[in-house]
Amino acid sequence: MNFTRWSARLPGTQRRAAARTEHTVSPDRLGDGSVPVARAERLTDDPPGVPAVDELPAREVLDRIPALVALVHGPEHRIAYVNDAYVAAFGARPVGEPAREALPELDELGLLPLLDQVLRSSKPRTVKSRKAPSGRSYTFTCTPVDVPGDRARGVLVFAADVTDHAEAAERLRASEREQRRTAVTLQRSLLPQELEEPDDLRIAATYQPGGTEAAVGGDWYDVITLGGGRTALVIGDVMGRGVRAAAVMGQLRTAVRAYARLDLPPHEVLQLLDGLAQEIDPNQIATCVYAIHDPNEGRLVYASAGHLPILVRDESGVVLRADEPTGPPLGTGGWIHASGSVPLGPGATAVLYTDGLVERRDADLDEGIAALESALAGATGTPQVICDRLLRSAGVTAGHDDDVALLVLQHPARPGPDGDLFRNAALDLLGGVEAAPRARAFASGVLTSWRFPTDLHDLGVLAASELVANSLQHGVPPMRLRLRRTDRRLIIEVTDGDDHLPRRRRAEPADEAGRGIAIVATIASNWGSRRTPGGGKAVWCEFALPRGAG
Repeated sequence: MNFTRWSARLPGTQRRAAARTEHTVSPDRLGDGSVPVARAERLTDDPPGVPAVDELPAREVLDRIPALVALVHGPEHRIAYVNDAYVAAFGARPVGEPAREALPELDELGLLPLLDQVLRSSKPRTVKSRKAPSGRSYTFTCTPVDVPGDRARGVLVFAADVTDHAEAAERLRASEREQRRTAVTLQRSLLPQELEEPDDLRIAATYQPGGTEAAVGGDWYDVITLGGGRTALVIGDVMGRGVRAAAVMGQLRTAVRAYARLDLPPHEVLQLLDGLAQEIDPNQIATCVYAIHDPNEGRLVYASAGHLPILVRDESGVVLRADEPTGPPLGTGGWIHASGSVPLGPGATAVLYTDGLVERRDADLDEGIAALESALAGATGTPQVICDRLLRSAGVTAGHDDDVALLVLQHPARPGPDGDLFRNAALDLLGGVEAAPRARAFASGVLTSWRFPTDLHDLGVLAASELVANSLQHGVPPMRLRLRRTDRRLIIEVTDGDDHLPRRRRAEPADEAGRGIAIVATIASNWGSRRTPGGGKAVWCEFALPRGAG
């Protein structure tokens, strides 16, 4: 074939040809009339001329190129030429045959439609790193080529071998996938493996790592039963991503569980966490909400360190946003946190979440929270069903670009027979020592009406008597005895106006006092004490109910 007529219309060829014409010496200026051109050239010190590109044999040049080159012609892309590198990679190809039959490797790589696009658009196209059947990877560039005097067009296919780059990129991706698996495993191992199950709440939670990068975030949640029927609920987010954020999250979560055992008010727990966050890493900022649910109060008491507001849906479907009070994030220091409260009665549902659920790059944060409120208003069913619905409504998928932690808690309404398993009774302790026999009689009557077994009845009356006696001896009015039963336990609690917390100690044989708390701790399944928000304290104990009790 005459390859020169093809190369004459390759990109840049006309421009180079015109430049060569402008610099060609005309015949009438071969010399000055006395010195031949050849001799004039020899008399100068200029280097010998370099042949122009168009003077080089095109086929020889293309055959020596290490990249793969093929030239196809017409709408059927009939083969006009393949260079030696192409033959070495895919074997000899017959000239004049259509590409669909003669170039099966291009068909398998999906390049035949690309050749059609190049012919239609007259614009070059490139596809990166396609893996050929041989296992090698190539980047293909297809460029339109005009043929002088021929209405048909051709396409020059240029393929660069990028196998080494592709393999290096795949090794990098595999390393990133492994790092991500490690980070996600670390993150999930630091989250609670199994949620604690309070008597009065139904809870579901989920953690969804964001994106496909190795840098997972520091989102976390936790549920902590405090005893006496009370439950602490926590959700937080360590700013930043990666293993470091997950490690800081793990330290904060462990600290929260330790502080929760002190049964402190929510704002005091955040105050302790704030100081700890500065010690862990002064450059690491975290947001957190710590809330306590007391079924006797029917409220959720909480404190927030720069976190998003809790959403509460009541039994009628009205959603309340609990966004006050809110302090700065943990680790900033210099701030006195405060506690707030929001109603959480029977039939109500509360949602605690991190910013990955509501924050989007193309929308305001308040819009995301408003959308979550709307989704929660129409969400019914179990906490797990609500959790799944909220994730779907927010568009959270496996490819989501941020981590998401979501905690849904529900205080179920219990009508009918189920309601009989959750009951309360209380007595104000008025007067002096005469309040003790009244308290024993009250406890005995209540436990009898609840149809507890005789041994549990007697233990409950003894525990109530000891707690009341301790309060009468060491506390100050107002005093109150409260009995509560759930489907799992009996809880006895005495409150008074003195904030000195009792402690269990070893009573000597000659001591007349100090045995009451020891007796309670011995006969009860669990016991504890805490300071109450209005001043004073509460001392409680609980007994696990045998199956079928009541």
